[in-house]
Amino acid sequence: MGGRIAAKITGVAGYVPPRVVTNADLEKIVETSDEWIRTRTGISERHYADKGTAASHLATEAAQRLLQQKDIAPEEIELIIVASVTPDMMFPATACLVQDRLGAKNAWGFDLSAACAGFVYAFTVGAQFVAAGTHKKVLVIGSDVMTSILNFQDRATCVLFGDGAGAVLLEPADSSSEGILDFHHDVDGSGGQFLFMPGGGSLHPPSHETVEKKMHYVHQNGQQVFKYAVRRMADVACLLIERNGFSSKDIRLVVPHQANLRIIRAMQERLGLDDSKVLVNIDRYGNTTAGTIPLGLMDALNEGRIRKGDLILLIAVGAGYTTAGVLLRWAF
Repeated sequence: MGGRIAAKITGVAGYVPPRVVTNADLEKIVETSDEWIRTRTGISERHYADKGTAASHLATEAAQRLLQQKDIAPEEIELIIVASVTPDMMFPATACLVQDRLGAKNAWGFDLSAACAGFVYAFTVGAQFVAAGTHKKVLVIGSDVMTSILNFQDRATCVLFGDGAGAVLLEPADSSSEGILDFHHDVDGSGGQFLFMPGGGSLHPPSHETVEKKMHYVHQNGQQVFKYAVRRMADVACLLIERNGFSSKDIRLVVPHQANLRIIRAMQERLGLDDSKVLVNIDRYGNTTAGTIPLGLMDALNEGRIRKGDLILLIAVGAGYTTAGVLLRWAF
């Protein structure tokens, strides 16, 4: 389930809402403590969108920052893929709303739902259009407003998530030595029962009953998800490194999904990497679902931790269960 794709990242940007919610703030509304949250998750604070701010708003802000950074006109974008589990509405697709707000009148687009693995899935899908020669500029965005589906009476879940978005620009690779070297994605659908939102779809359409039963919130069996993520994050990371003839010491930086610091550290230990080779920003953002990896790339660039020619690994596990990994050679 992989192989080389002749596409590369040429730009990265992100956006988080200005409102910061600390662990101390959550102590006031749910039975928890700063120590409990930090010890079990690694999170100190996260950003919350204001009421009326949706996934398309965060996505558009991230995309606009990217276009400004690259000095690219919106009309140059040919395809927009938005990864999200908190779309503005069931339809139209969030990508359509972003396309309109950006003024990207020559772009088509669609949404992709794969939870925390969604951005990486969307990333490789977008790269296929570049590799096929059909598009030269593809915008891939991960955007989620997780606070819109949190139950603040569920203390084990509500402390984990924040809101945010990140975007990357994909363009044709100049040579076989840069861009996406390999990827591996897989699904274990039997895990769907452990992390899901039961209400709102065709199985359980919205009703007084679904609202009363709190079916429109995130439901998670944290222990089951934790065990699966610890194993699969490390498994796929090792698979990609070994399959391409590298060792852990060749990796410049791993940008993992930011769900739990203990999951990240378990993967890091198995790979034998020191802290300098693993991007961690969960302490500042919490779990922004599809936003975590592009926000991680943005922070890594801003901190000078990625340079042209570096070997980078993106890795995520999400609801579904969905697992995603990409090995790439940084191109700028």
